[in-house]
Amino acid sequence: MPGYQRMLFVCLNDRGDEHPRGSCARAGGDEVLDRLRAGIHDRGLKGVVRAVGTRCLGQCAHGPVVACQPEEVWYGKVQAEHVDQLIDGHVLGGEVVEELELSEDELLFVPREERALPPIRRRAPGDDSSPQGAEGA
Repeated sequence: MPGYQRMLFVCLNDRGDEHPRGSCARAGGDEVLDRLRAGIHDRGLKGVVRAVGTRCLGQCAHGPVVACQPEEVWYGKVQAEHVDQLIDGHVLGGEVVEELELSEDELLFVPREERALPPIRRRAPGDDSSPQGAEGA
């Protein structure tokens, strides 16, 4: 199936200067995204890897945050000077950049065990049945 082999989501949410949880945008998220895009281009990875700016990823206390998919690796306090490490180590080298990785204890999520969702499935051609749980939505 066509698609990017890796997606890097960079939080660009701006909560303002006074917000107690911080702000990825004000901590340098825009510069991180610009450097990631340039590094991806410079290494000939366009069409293979994509860096995308997002709104809030819910982790602004650790910002700027970069969420890497499909590996489900989260990096925090990422600055422009870390971008080469992320591209060369994580994207090209297949290694987690441990000094930037956010641990499960640091991430602000509801554990999967507490709210398990069904896996995504593709419908067969001609299957126009509604998704499970979508009745009356």
